[in-house]
Amino acid sequence: MIIPCIDLMDGKVVQLVQGREKALEGGSPDEMLEKFHGFPVIQVIDLDAAIGQGANDAMVEYIASKAHIRVGGGVRTADRARQLIEQGAKKVIVGTAAFSADGPNRALLTEIAEAVGAAKVLIAVDSKEGRIVVKGWREATNFTAEEMIRDLEPYCGGFLCTYVDKEGMMQGTDLDWFRRLRDCTDLELTAAGGITTYDDIIALEKLNIHAALGMAIYTGRLDLERLRHHDF
Repeated sequence: MIIPCIDLMDGKVVQLVQGREKALEGGSPDEMLEKFHGFPVIQVIDLDAAIGQGANDAMVEYIASKAHIRVGGGVRTADRARQLIEQGAKKVIVGTAAFSADGPNRALLTEIAEAVGAAKVLIAVDSKEGRIVVKGWREATNFTAEEMIRDLEPYCGGFLCTYVDKEGMMQGTDLDWFRRLRDCTDLELTAAGGITTYDDIIALEKLNIHAALGMAIYTGRLDLERLRHHDF
């Protein structure tokens, strides 16, 4: 499955390089919804909420009312997860809050899974230089994604796996890393970060991994019509 991404910052649709430097702005939410019409799922990340500097709740709720979306960014409590589902999100993505200094934040993950159902939870195991990174990818943990996935399985229906080293850089991704993650779990996996070519998408599909696409479609490197109809 191909999943277009909408990242929100300061009330705008944006694309960042490695979660830091803004590379471009997209259109309005309505324009992006029109552009992504026909895709089964859209991924929406509230970057302000992810780094703890505000939120774009009204935009998230509006997009959720118009499309089948999964939402992440700032999901740090069971109440927040429940609120997003009630606003129309089909799944919530838990990143920073999924981890404590010792490993999985089991107490919170249990609360979230009980609040919305584990099947509606995706846990973000975003990695940079081999380590899971949190707080908008600004802080590294001591864990690798490969180490953590099995321990996290009871609390979710799948994982969002971003290869941050190449995120937004249009330089390709690390298919070997995704292969290793696929060997770690039978749950749903969504790959993100550096996916630049149709061959990348095909290789991920052969691994039964979804492809979340951002910069490659915002810059026109990958053609939305071809992606929509899987014409490659």
